[in-house]
Amino acid sequence: MRYLLDTDICIYYINGFQPEVRENIHRQFASDIVVSAVTKCEMYAGSSGSHNPARSRAEQDSFLRQFISLPFDDRAAGKYGEIYAELKRGGNLIEELDMQIAAIALVHNLTLVTHNIRHFNRVPNLAIEDWTAA
Repeated sequence: MRYLLDTDICIYYINGFQPEVRENIHRQFASDIVVSAVTKCEMYAGSSGSHNPARSRAEQDSFLRQFISLPFDDRAAGKYGEIYAELKRGGNLIEELDMQIAAIALVHNLTLVTHNIRHFNRVPNLAIEDWTAA
């Protein structure tokens, strides 16, 4: 496993907003890409509030089932605490779910694939790639 997909990247893929995302995902071995349970919860919250929840959820499940899903476990919780303290000290807090996703990436030594560079750049030692760029 090498890459953890952030929620925005999954949505771009499903909705076809960024063709570069599809190209980059297809260039990788499926075994080198994972998602997190936190990303799934964000996506499922979005599909539940959509105009056609059943269709949206089916599209998400079809995409997500091809990847291993990593939980927010005790190791990630410990790392989250470190991230939170560091960002709070610097006055640079980001959304809690984003810190959870970052913690999962760090404890599993994964590169986070996101378009949300502005927020995730605040997390020390987090490897980031933006697959929306050609």
